[in-house]
Amino acid sequence: MIRVILPMHLRTLAKVGSEVQLDVEGQATQRSILDALEDRYPMLRGTIRDHVTQARRPLLRFFACGEDISHEPPDAPLPAAIGKGEEPFFIWGAIAGG
Repeated sequence: MIRVILPMHLRTLAKVGSEVQLDVEGQATQRSILDALEDRYPMLRGTIRDHVTQARRPLLRFFACGEDISHEPPDAPLPAAIGKGEEPFFIWGAIAGG
């Protein structure tokens, strides 16, 4: 069971609490987690990744075990603690301003 922490705007859209738990088949990667998240909560499709390119939306960041993994390849294996549910996979809303 993989734990995912969502930012407030995605929690509101999916009507869930701050943490969701997902079954992910195979190795835990950004892609496998996001695929499982979008399958379970279809209203999130297109909010985290672009519909066509599947690229991460610019104002979202991904964190695993305290490290920003937003620019890592989407199929790179995540730390074992994420796959075991010991640590959560964070989707964080970036702050922008001018």
